[in-house]
Amino acid sequence: MDKKDKKLCLSKTNKVFAGVCGGVAEYLKVDATLVRIIWVLLSLAALMAPVVLYIICWALMPLPND
Repeated sequence: MDKKDKKLCLSKTNKVFAGVCGGVAEYLKVDATLVRIIWVLLSLAALMAPVVLYIICWALMPLPND
């Protein structure tokens, strides 16, 4: 896979709620659980601002082209 083929999109296979954290994890090639834990910790520390960011990402991130 070339660098220009790499695209940030929602995950169809690695999703719990909407697939945002799974898509970020697939894009970064890390474990999705790690991304989810970091997201929850940021949500608790930053007064729920990442929750709003999650909803925005869910609305803006495209579905994968299979």
